Amino acid sequence: MNGYEMILCIVNAGFSELVMDAAREVGARGGTVIHARGTANKEAEQFFHIAIQPDKDIVLILVPSEIKDNVLHAIYQNAGLNSEGKGIAFSLPVDDVVGIARPSSAPDEPAKEEAKQETKEDVKEDNENK
Repeated sequence: MNGYEMILCIVNAGFSELVMDAAREVGARGGTVIHARGTANKEAEQFFHIAIQPDKDIVLILVPSEIKDNVLHAIYQNAGLNSEGKGIAFSLPVDDVVGIARPSSAPDEPAKEEAKQETKEDVKEDNENK
């Protein structure tokens, strides 16, 4: 099973749906939006030749590693620095994930069965210890 990547995209406030629409088009299933405030100064505005809006949305999207590049490209095309969203995006590797299921076509069914078996054994052991 391949791993996951966390894509973080920082855009001007109000443009998080633009990011999510682009990401969903290439296979992302959902994300989390955090409202934030940027701290860039005038020197940064002059360096990048853009006006920096202080209110930001940070979009966190956990994706399978195999679609990370497609998601980053889609975000760049739709919400990058040349758009109104003035977004930047980057990814970080994720070592472990719990609480989400891979799409049903993923070859991790044996792991699910093994986890079910361990749960049954744990319950049986707990009942015997009572």
